Amino acid sequence: MQLTRSLRRAAQIFPRRTSTVFGDRRRTWAETLNRVTRLAAGLVTLGVQPGDRIALLGLNSDRYLEATYAALWAGCVVVPGNTRWAPAEHAYALQDSSPSLLMVDQDFAAMARTLPGFDAARTVFMGDGASGDLVSYETLIEQSAPLPERAGSGDDMAMIMYTGGTTGWPKGVMLSHTNIVWASTTFSVVCLNEPEIVYLHAAPMFHLAAMSAMLNYTGAGATQVILPRFDPAAVVDAIAGEKVNMSLLVPTMIDLVDRHLEAHPADVGSLRNLVYGASPISETLLRRAMKSLPNVRFYQGYGQTEMAGGVVVLTPEFHTVDGPNARLLRAAGRPTPGTDIRIVDADMNDVPRGTVGEVAARGPSVMLGYWRKPEQTQAAIVDGWLRSGDAGYMDEDGFIFLVDRVKDMIVSGGENVYSAEVENALGKHPAVLECAVIGIPDAQWGEAVHAVVRLRDGSDADATELTRHCGEWIANYKRPRSFTFRAEPLPLSATGKALKTELRKPFWEGHTRQVG
Repeated sequence: MQLTRSLRRAAQIFPRRTSTVFGDRRRTWAETLNRVTRLAAGLVTLGVQPGDRIALLGLNSDRYLEATYAALWAGCVVVPGNTRWAPAEHAYALQDSSPSLLMVDQDFAAMARTLPGFDAARTVFMGDGASGDLVSYETLIEQSAPLPERAGSGDDMAMIMYTGGTTGWPKGVMLSHTNIVWASTTFSVVCLNEPEIVYLHAAPMFHLAAMSAMLNYTGAGATQVILPRFDPAAVVDAIAGEKVNMSLLVPTMIDLVDRHLEAHPADVGSLRNLVYGASPISETLLRRAMKSLPNVRFYQGYGQTEMAGGVVVLTPEFHTVDGPNARLLRAAGRPTPGTDIRIVDADMNDVPRGTVGEVAARGPSVMLGYWRKPEQTQAAIVDGWLRSGDAGYMDEDGFIFLVDRVKDMIVSGGENVYSAEVENALGKHPAVLECAVIGIPDAQWGEAVHAVVRLRDGSDADATELTRHCGEWIANYKRPRSFTFRAEPLPLSATGKALKTELRKPFWEGHTRQVG
């Protein structure tokens, strides 16, 4: 299996079909393949070798798609950077992955210059406008002849995608060509495609879900309409103007688009397939969206970066508000073909149907491991089974229901937030004696980050000061949105860990806490 095969197929079968739409720029698949092969050649002139890492840091664009394929075409490993990270997080990921080249756009070029080890001669500017002393993306293409393909395949590593770290820093998930091709292909087996797909990228491409869609629908010769960032008005305009028939949105995005359409009606009748996931979705929002978009087939996808994408899908026939299947609106879905799912106890023994345990997955999409973290890899993959850290149960019909997160992960607006990362940042403030970070219900974001803090005697740091402090260490979306200040010690377990279940109880009374 080889990720670049999708690009070769698109250019061979659909050479004149529009490949990308980004602002006023439109290209065909023949043009895109030509640009990718020339860009890959340009990267080689900068000294990259097969197996080298190439880091990408930029908003969604047609060039982001080209750069991803060019790095793969040259036999390199793509390392997408989270555009919402703080500089310290970028610095860690770059130091950890040791890329040979960094590719940035106009939104991140200035920040990149502040990172340790920055080298203008090893930084490609893939944005609009003048590149200054950085290597020009367009010049690399113009001055290079097409490179004969030297992409890896099969179990060769294709990407390192960073996910939240339970020990305070992100972990690099190593994904092979087979991992990503298998996950995206099997997901598409249960997700009906239109004869000619016009796919809208509104979710960030550095996320695996959007990246997987980009790679998968390239093989289908889809026209990919790309927005630099999510904006509900821009989403509606793109659907109406480009006759988009497929997209992926996280629940928060669905909510904002639905509210925009209510205030500003538009013809979005072309939209036929909508995949959602990555964060909890309330049944109220799902029912509202199904009512306002009656011609849309909804698919819920559940998975993880470590699983190379979605491995559980709730298909449209189970999105119903009446009859016996109405209960399934709360389900994550059933396993995709080729993926084994078990619900296990702490010793990896199967638990009875209907009993809550940890979700474990096995199949060709399970990651190679964590980059340079063999101990964490060994803990996560047991006898070929990936321990997800998500708690749920399987019913008698094979539907999986997710009820909590074993690892105390918070999902806010589709972004994963690990409490340990936030706690580590808070703990760096001299006024903080102890703290615990939990997710609490939020109508717009699904969950909001909440910090329970005990200050040192004589200290008077307030929520404003602690929020500002966190901004020095972690991204904005990870910072606490609210605080509880306690004079008494936090409740602790027998092993000395904060009892977060007790801290969450008053916030979650009357709510069903689940992941999507």
